[in-house]
Amino acid sequence: MKTIKPIKLNTYKTDINENLTSAEMGKLWATYMGNSMGKCILSYYLQHVEDSDIKTLLENALKLSVEFMKITEGIFQKENFPIPKGFSEEDVNLGAPRLFQDEFYVHYLKYASKAGMSIYNVAIPLVYRKDVSEFFRYCMDCTMDLMNQIKEILMNKGLIIKPPLIPIPDKVEFVHQDFLNGFFGHVRPLHALEIAHFYDNIENNVTSKALIMAFAQVAKDEKIRKLFEKGRDLTTTNIQNYMQKLHDENLPAPSFLDDLVTTSTFSPFSDKIMLFHKMDMFSMKIRGFGNSIAVNGRHDVGLVYTKSFTKIASFVESAAKIYIEKGWMEQAPHAPEREKLATN
Repeated sequence: MKTIKPIKLNTYKTDINENLTSAEMGKLWATYMGNSMGKCILSYYLQHVEDSDIKTLLENALKLSVEFMKITEGIFQKENFPIPKGFSEEDVNLGAPRLFQDEFYVHYLKYASKAGMSIYNVAIPLVYRKDVSEFFRYCMDCTMDLMNQIKEILMNKGLIIKPPLIPIPDKVEFVHQDFLNGFFGHVRPLHALEIAHFYDNIENNVTSKALIMAFAQVAKDEKIRKLFEKGRDLTTTNIQNYMQKLHDENLPAPSFLDDLVTTSTFSPFSDKIMLFHKMDMFSMKIRGFGNSIAVNGRHDVGLVYTKSFTKIASFVESAAKIYIEKGWMEQAPHAPEREKLATN
């Protein structure tokens, strides 16, 4: 039963015949590209999965990726909007040997679902055309349902530990001047939101590290392989720094997933899709740092995230330069170049 009282307005209504706004174009484009990549990755995972529950989870995720692409494509076709090239069967070898163990797929899907939800969550308040708004709400609802299945499998199969437990406060308290201290004087314990974001960043990064380690193992291009190795080492350092903050408070942290990568050196993916994937994952880390810094109070914690941000941003720029150099980067919808139009 809905608790929000309906409002009837006659002065304005959205119409599916309205032109797409820049926000609608951008978020639809990002949705298509991300799910185009996901379709390739998940199709390969399904070639090597033994656990029946995890197989069903992968099938559900693949079904959503295909459906989201189809709906996005339909909206684009109505607008005579060029369908992005994205990724296709050229970017995946379904006959390649197993590169990951079954457990990794569940951790990967949790990470990928977070990435999808970040697109849909930001899109919902920005889009106004009714069909686009309903689509992103549908994407969010479906991905949340998938996330619930992922968490059920992780817990029921004992594949993950929950975020750390802390005592329930005895009373309402107010902070003192030492609240921001991190290097000098009395340093307070981490509060609940700081702990939550350290846990989340560790969880994201252990999945990211296992994936980039696998990519470095199978990449064909030497320059891309070295970049992946750099990203692997950078991610390891970040994980260790985040874990140390929790360990300093005698709190547990998620463990590494490196053992879930096999020793295969035969690549199931093109260098193009792997490089795009890591740019996307590292960009998500930057968004995560913003969320983490926003709820943080301690100076030392802020410095940890600032250092991580700087190094991650440098990796993304290096990856983007290679991607552009290879002629792989598709142009997102953009504003017109008024000066160029004037000269013509």
